Amino acid sequence: MKDNPSTSSGRTEEGKKAASSWISVAVDYGPLLVFLGVYRWSAPAKPNAAGELDAIINGTGAFMIAAVAALLLSKWRLGKVSPMLWFSTALIVGFGSLTIFFGKPFFVQIKPTIIYSVFGIALLSGFFIGRALLKVLLEAAFEGLSDKGWLKLSRNWGVFFLFLAILNEVLRYFYNEPNGNFATWLWAKFWVFLPLTFLFTFSQIPMLLKHGLSFEDKDEPLKDEPPTGG
Repeated sequence: MKDNPSTSSGRTEEGKKAASSWISVAVDYGPLLVFLGVYRWSAPAKPNAAGELDAIINGTGAFMIAAVAALLLSKWRLGKVSPMLWFSTALIVGFGSLTIFFGKPFFVQIKPTIIYSVFGIALLSGFFIGRALLKVLLEAAFEGLSDKGWLKLSRNWGVFFLFLAILNEVLRYFYNEPNGNFATWLWAKFWVFLPLTFLFTFSQIPMLLKHGLSFEDKDEPLKDEPPTGG
């Protein structure tokens, strides 16, 4: 028995959406995974300050290259590069270069705080003047979502970004290269920031459905979530 053309088309569309979701995750967190892998591979067997710094610099260089590669992947497979991704990639390259040039991990650790703060302030400023900047910055369109829904989503992400900025500063203060705990800060990007981001994104779905997002497109916010892997 042959498949109904509309059924086959639906399966193909679902497959494309699933692939796009995974590509978005890879674009956001792939560079961090490269950073962690190169850092771990370069770390000295016996902890010492010079070896630790070399490992961080090697990881930072790989992080920069992977970030640019992720940007190109987004353009190739998703057909777009959002303003948010352009901005975060530019800061990764800029602050990564400062880290390598000065030999100071401070720059690569402060970078997420700056990214989250800028995004948070921008989204909340837009909310207070009645503009849903998240829609512009993501270049996303969720089928059926009302302007009010976009405005609330922008506000909520703005607050969440500021929370991430504060959290990064707390972790940076306690876990850094001078006290020998840089790896703990790096791992936190996966075991703290990534789960929090997914939980937050899922928590927004009921509100989005209430404001017009179609149930069939309920996974779209997961595919088009703002980049938090910087």
